[in-house]
Parts: sequence; structure tokens; C-alpha cells
Amino acid sequence: MRVIFMGTPDFSVPVLDALVEAGHEIAAVYCQPPRPAGRGKKDRPTPVHARAEALGLDVRHPVSLKSAEEQAEFAALGADVAVVVAYGLILPQAVLDAPKHGCLNIHASLLPRWRGAAPIHRAIMAGDAETGICIMQMEAGLDTGPVLLRRATAIEAEETTAQLHDRLSAMGAGLIVEALEKLTELVPEVQPEDGVTYASKIDKSEAQIDWTRPAEEVDRKIRGLSPFPGAWCEIDGQRVKLLASRLADGSGEAGEVLDDALTVACGSGAVELLRLQRAGKGAQDREIFLRGFPVAKGVRL
Repeated sequence: MRVIFMGTPDFSVPVLDALVEAGHEIAAVYCQPPRPAGRGKKDRPTPVHARAEALGLDVRHPVSLKSAEEQAEFAALGADVAVVVAYGLILPQAVLDAPKHGCLNIHASLLPRWRGAAPIHRAIMAGDAETGICIMQMEAGLDTGPVLLRRATAIEAEETTAQLHDRLSAMGAGLIVEALEKLTELVPEVQPEDGVTYASKIDKSEAQIDWTRPAEEVDRKIRGLSPFPGAWCEIDGQRVKLLASRLADGSGEAGEVLDDALTVACGSGAVELLRLQRAGKGAQDREIFLRGFPVAKGVRL
């Protein structure tokens, strides 16, 4: 098939690779424009941009697709289908209608649960037992289109957003190739009205840990916000990011360190902190962190 690919972050890269490996003709790759990054604040291409250039593909990064000129250029590509995954721009109706088979979105949740910007984070933070990938026919609404193909996967007990992100990216890559192979046979499944939830964008203001909450909730927040923006607390007056955890036995005053291995009491139950990061330092496993920053039993976080 002649495919327009539309994606921007790391999550999208395996999908582009899978389409190329499956033998599809990539008419063009659309992604977000390069933006300032790093210490020098020089414009840096997005992960999809960099990968597409390495593959020798035509890369386009308009700031908007609202102009008649941009829409005409998109339509002129004569695509059979557009594959969209974490692109970052709203697609106007003229763009949705341009490819022969429309635009297919790879969404990292089991729709209609977790429509919106942060489905992986929200699934972990909510304590969902499973999530998955949906291949959806795009329409004007936010993740409201009919689902062509879906696949579920269990969320592991200690899984972080970073780990689940990588698993779902690989799943999405495989599922879109399958969907394109069967495209004329697939029957669109209208999303039910029941069960709709919205995965609002993660705000840094929700990242501070409240140790008075139950251990299950604290653990889910730590894992759900890892690696970005990173849940945090203060230890000895320093802000420390908490990047991995698991539930543990123990009880005490909320925020009390219960042993020499960073088991911390919550409102009920306790969590064991497994990976941490001090300001200006790299992320470290607990044992290495404690060598350079000892935290004694009885300290209150």
C-alpha cells in the first residue's frame, strides 16, 4: 500500500520501521517540527524525523494542517491510507478524507477507556489489570472512531509507564501491519457509550507523593509517572524522584522509613522504593543510591 505516516515521539518509531519492513510504500512522513533541546538549545529533530531521514524518506513537519495549501499537498500524495500514531496535531476533515481508506490511528488503550493524551500513564495510575492497542478509523472526535482491530495485554505488578510504553509500541507496530493486510475484510466496531474515560495530559503538579494515601495508590503513582515527569518527595530537604517501586509489608506513620532498604509506610501498607534520582544526578537503583545518600530507619519523608 501507499502509506502516509504521521507520528513524532519514540513510541512511533517501531511502527514506521514495521511498515517499511512489511514492504509498504511510504509516500511521506509527517512529524512535529524540530524544537530547541539540550544545553545549547539548538533545534533537534524528533525521533520520527531522525529515523525517517535515516531511511531516506520524505519528511514534512508543518506547524499546522489547517491551510488549504497544506491540505492540497497532503491530498496530492495519492495515499491509500494514512497511519497516525502520537502525531501531535489535530487532523482537519479534509486530511481525514484524503487517503483512499482514510486515516488509521494506533491508540494505546482498549477504547473507549482512556481516550486522550496519556492513556498509558492513566491505566497504571488507575490500577487497571489490562490495557492494549486499538487500530481506529479516525474521525473528527477525540479518539471516538470505530475500532478495526484490538489486542489486550496484562499490566504487570511492577511495570512502569516506560516499560509498558515499549511493549505497547511493539504491539502497535505488529497490529497495524496485520490491519493493513486485512483492511478490506475488517468490520469497524462502533465504540460503546458505556465505559468512556479520558486520559488527561499529565500535569507536573500531580507528581508529589502524598504518603497518607494507601500504599497501592502510592505505588501506582510512582510507576505511572516513571520516567516523566517522575513522582517525587523530599528526603532530608532534597527533592528526589521516585522511578520504581513495589508493594511491601510493614506499617508505621505515613512517610516513615521502616528499614535500611527504603521501605516507606503509607496511610495503609507500605512501598519499597527501588529506583531514585536526586536533582542533577542520574537515576540509580536503590542500593547505589543509598551508598551516596544514606537514609536511616525512622526518617520521615
